[in-house]
Parts: sequence; C-alpha cells; structure tokens
Amino acid sequence: MSCSCNPNRSIKCTVTQCKNHCGDSDYCSLSSIMVGTHESNPTMIECTDCTSFQLK
Repeated sequence: MSCSCNPNRSIKCTVTQCKNHCGDSDYCSLSSIMVGTHESNPTMIECTDCTSFQLK
C-alpha cells in the first residue's frame, strides 16, 4: 500500500478526488462517513451522496 493514510477497511471508496481517499487501496481514511441525499424522496442510488466528501 502506497498511501500514508490509515485505510478504514470497513469503508470502501473509489472517489480519488476526495481528500479522505487512501491512495490506490480504494478505502476511506475516516473512522465513519455521513451519507445524505439531495432529493426530497430518494428512490435510486443516484439520489444519495457521501456528505463527508472533501476535495483534495
């Protein structure tokens, strides 16, 4: 593993633009994340968001 962060093996992530992404290991370095929505009545996966996202 080439990242200097501590990957949380319970949170998989492929969003490499996020500050919390753990290099090429495809894990998040946060201890927990918050999942939210931008819809009043979410019915599909596209309606949900990782609100813990931070741009690098």
